[in-house]
Amino acid sequence: MTDALVDPPTDLRIRLLREEDWDAVVALEERAYAASGLSEGREALRSRHRASPDTCFVLEHQGGQGGAGSVGGYLLALPYPLFRCPDLARSEDGDGEDGHGAGERPTNMHAHDLVVAEELRGRGLSLRMLRHLEETARTAGYRSVSLVAVRGSHVLWTTLGYRARPEIDLPESYGTRAVYMAMPLDPVPSRPLPHPTDPTPGPHSRAEVG
Repeated sequence: MTDALVDPPTDLRIRLLREEDWDAVVALEERAYAASGLSEGREALRSRHRASPDTCFVLEHQGGQGGAGSVGGYLLALPYPLFRCPDLARSEDGDGEDGHGAGERPTNMHAHDLVVAEELRGRGLSLRMLRHLEETARTAGYRSVSLVAVRGSHVLWTTLGYRARPEIDLPESYGTRAVYMAMPLDPVPSRPLPHPTDPTPGPHSRAEVG
């Protein structure tokens, strides 16, 4: 896969997460989740990346001082069995009891965590990043994409084709309002990628997956 998806003439691009991005990613994650008790911490976040570095991305914003790019969002995703998800209280490379560390590769890609910086919200960028992940997963042969919607964001993801599965039990670390959701992937893209400045359909919920 390519390292970056560039959309001229905008000042934004989606690229693979790099080592030097972690301070910015951790800061974004803490601002998004710490107040609600959903923050995982640096080591757990890094373990998701180690599990699947080719499906973890950042949104690079060319608006920093001196023209330097800054991280305006991120998306961590990894293969995971359908109807299961990572536990926020555990790292991926633990004792192997998460059900995906050995044996056959899952056919489902799990969008574990998606955050867009406050100043960039309302521009359709969470949708853009999720569609980029869907296309990456489709190209790699995955059959579905799943996520855990937190704090009422399932309303947004429903408009994007994800089906809520409230019967799926989730780890306690997600709290009581989290909902598991999944969407099958067509072999061929069913709709074009929107321009990053398109408005996000539905309510402007915080771009958080869980």
